[in-house]
Amino acid sequence: MSRRKLQRYHENTLKENILEPGKPLYEHIRGRWNEDYFHNEYPITVELGCGRGEYSTGFAPQFPYRNFVGVDVKGDRMWKGALIAEAQELKNVAFLRATIDFLDQFFAPGEISEIWLPFPDPRPKENQEKRRLTSPRYLQLYRKLMIPGGMVHLKTDNSQLFDFTLEVLKTEKIKDLEYTRDLYHSELMRYHYGIQTRYEQKYVKEGMNIHYLHFKFDE
Repeated sequence: MSRRKLQRYHENTLKENILEPGKPLYEHIRGRWNEDYFHNEYPITVELGCGRGEYSTGFAPQFPYRNFVGVDVKGDRMWKGALIAEAQELKNVAFLRATIDFLDQFFAPGEISEIWLPFPDPRPKENQEKRRLTSPRYLQLYRKLMIPGGMVHLKTDNSQLFDFTLEVLKTEKIKDLEYTRDLYHSELMRYHYGIQTRYEQKYVKEGMNIHYLHFKFDE
């Protein structure tokens, strides 16, 4: 492991806005995010596979009456997002170091109001379908944890993942599905909010289309 990563991991242990193994809140935050961390009753948006947390730190200043939690297993990535949140004094942002498979160990049913999936790993091989973050088993997990009428957003440059997701959603009980295969030339651009991951910036410069969809789980 590089010296830089080791330094970031050490700094993460000192950051109050990162919840990770070894910290008291990590073991007891389930169902208590508003009470024990944010100290308010605002709705919670979760950014899954947050990387550097561009969406959590991008949304937080625009929506001060919402709370944002970036979830990723790689602490050296979220170190950057945590640093930005500290520098901008964003009290409505937190980062959780955990695998998405165990999301229900950190959020109680009905605790999440919105989920963002910004450029998840497409898992292109056929034997990886169950690991795609829009596969039925993950959708079942999201449904369990979200409030009635909560919205799920997906942004991706990968056509295969996008088509797979649309096919999966045909078999799910959902409503208010909207989608576009070219976000930057679509009326759905209003959901962009001026936020781009570094990968998205690269893809846009290369002229690649950005696919976007959102939907709500039917009650």
